[in-house]
Amino acid sequence: MSPRVLAATSLENYRVQLSFSNGEKRSLDMSPYLSFGVFSRLKNQDIFRDVRVTFGTIEWPCGVDLDPDFVWEKSEPLLVV
Repeated sequence: MSPRVLAATSLENYRVQLSFSNGEKRSLDMSPYLSFGVFSRLKNQDIFRDVRVTFGTIEWPCGVDLDPDFVWEKSEPLLVV
């Protein structure tokens, strides 16, 4: 089982910054998915900015949510400088 999301913040260019239960901070780029089905709703920046954490993953009030394993697998570690 993948670590669960504890916090999420929307960033520019359809990215979400995530904090996970294992202490890692990662970034998820949603832009590759915005042309598919319900994900097209997230093209609206006002909707995209309203990302929230629910049940260890991320979702948007418009009805879009993601599997927690998908979020972990597709996100990339943030580089610490």
